Amino acid sequence: MKRSFWLCAMAGIALLSFAGTGSCAQNSNSGKYLVILQAGKESHEGMARAVHAFLYARELKEHGHEVRLVFDGAGTEWAEELSNPALESKIKPMYDEFKKLGVEEVICDFCAGAFGVKEKLQGRRLPLTAGYEGHPSIAQWADQGYQIVIL
Repeated sequence: MKRSFWLCAMAGIALLSFAGTGSCAQNSNSGKYLVILQAGKESHEGMARAVHAFLYARELKEHGHEVRLVFDGAGTEWAEELSNPALESKIKPMYDEFKKLGVEEVICDFCAGAFGVKEKLQGRRLPLTAGYEGHPSIAQWADQGYQIVIL
C-alpha cells in the first residue's frame, strides 16, 4: 500500500514539474482561482503568507487565469494596511503590482468588524462581502468553478 502511494505521489510530482515548464504566455486552459488570505500581520509567518498570496495571485493572472483575492479573518488587517496610502509597508509594492493586473479583491464584512478595520475599509470604498452568515460565500465561487487556495 505504501509503495503504491509513493509511486503515485512521485508520478504526480513529475507531472506537475513537466506541466510547470514554459513561458508566461497565456494558457489556453485558463482556470479560475480564489486565493484566500487568512493570516494576520502579527508574525513573520503571517507576512510570508501575505507575500505568497500576492505572488500566487499575480502569477496566475499573468498566465491568463481568472483570479480573486479574499481577505478573510485576520487577513482583513492586511487589506486595511495596504489600502492606506499614508502607510509604508514592506509588501505594498507587491500588492500594487497585483492590483495593476486587475485582480479583484473581496473583503469579509464580518471579519473586518471582528478585527476592528471595517470603518476604515468602508471609508476607502473597498468591497465588503457578506454572502453567507456575514462572511464571503465559498460555495458561490466553488459553484462557478473556482479552485480555492487558502493561506
